[in-house]
Amino acid sequence: MESISRKTFIQSSGLLLASEILVKKPDAFASGAVLRANKPAKKWTLKNVRLETGFMYEDGEVIATQTGLFRVEIEDGKIKAVLPNDPKAEATDAKGQLMLPAFRDMHIHLDKTFYGGPWKARLAKNRSVKDMIVFEQKTLPELLKTSTYRAEKIIELLQSKGTNFARSHVNIEPTSKLDSLKNLQKAIENKKDTFGTELVAFPQHGVFYSHSEQLMKEAAAMDIDFIGGLDPNAIDGSVEKQIDFIVQLALDHSKGIDIHLHEGGEPGLRTVEYLTQKVLENPALADKTFLSHCFVLARLEKPKLEETAEKLAHARVGVISTVPFGNTIMPIPTLYRYGVNVMTGNDSIVDHWNTFGTGSVLQKANMMAQLYGQSTELDLSRCLKLATCNILPLDEKGKQQWPKAGDEASVVLVDASCSAEAVARVSPVKALVHHGNLVYRN
Repeated sequence: MESISRKTFIQSSGLLLASEILVKKPDAFASGAVLRANKPAKKWTLKNVRLETGFMYEDGEVIATQTGLFRVEIEDGKIKAVLPNDPKAEATDAKGQLMLPAFRDMHIHLDKTFYGGPWKARLAKNRSVKDMIVFEQKTLPELLKTSTYRAEKIIELLQSKGTNFARSHVNIEPTSKLDSLKNLQKAIENKKDTFGTELVAFPQHGVFYSHSEQLMKEAAAMDIDFIGGLDPNAIDGSVEKQIDFIVQLALDHSKGIDIHLHEGGEPGLRTVEYLTQKVLENPALADKTFLSHCFVLARLEKPKLEETAEKLAHARVGVISTVPFGNTIMPIPTLYRYGVNVMTGNDSIVDHWNTFGTGSVLQKANMMAQLYGQSTELDLSRCLKLATCNILPLDEKGKQQWPKAGDEASVVLVDASCSAEAVARVSPVKALVHHGNLVYRN
């Protein structure tokens, strides 16, 4: 992927920058490019922007999505106005491409990957989490040598897929100590004008299993946003001990919580219930506490699942799922029905945990639609919220609710007629705007 300095494109203003990039001849965009701008554009306008305006009905069923062409004014990182289109206006030409909210990857590991280097598949001998802990203890010192560079390459991959924000878990354990965090922070600093992040201090080798308590305390005092955890019973031998430590650390440092939970059965359910109770006892953690993966939910009988979903929603504890398929089908529709905040992410992209990974959360929305049979126009349009963290252009009745003046100007332009088509076809991303700044074009 070619990196192009902003100086190559900008002459005198943000509008000229955007215009030059988006209206060049098509063959100039064959490989795509991530742009490294020094300063965001203050003010510019897009014309011929396709926006969704409503649904079309037949016999009470949504059969199509209505759209129109508009002008969108952007100023100081915000959408200033959405205006009637003027094809002759002096503005950046979006060429009828569909504007959607920028995508957000809410579970990824930017700090450890093979991406950006030679191809390498995962090894079959690493079967369990504890197998992987031993493997990481051997391989992390080598990975750390290039982790800043590779984190930047993954960020560029995410941008090319329309993502402008990620929540990244970062290893905190005795092998890499705080170096994995420090290396990732360098990458984030290098990308700060074009990409947003949240960081989770993640005890990948267990809090107590690897004696990482002090390292976690040090990380919590640094520039991170969430305290992480990992399979409390299977790794640390106690649900209560690990969660009590995490909860107290989060409260002491005003952080959120995001715990990896792969465990099923009674220990997995006990983890869900104990964490939920802790959040109810500490309201400051509501809407800031998440269970990543949470595979135990996929194995609960319907009455227990619905009871658990109701408790999660009441405590305002979210679930972040990578939408697995195979033997583990997460009950995402049930979680939605009870009002649980569900988000998604790519998790591992081409690393020692997972050989696969495209970097696209729009593809995750597509997978969800296929898994749960969401194939109608209305259903597909609703699936988009998995990629955008619950922002949709139209509400359930087809009333336009995005974009509007004052919204953050973080958007994607995709080659699609509507969001339903974008989800169904995983439509190509043509441009990404982050806080009013054009950062990717294709």
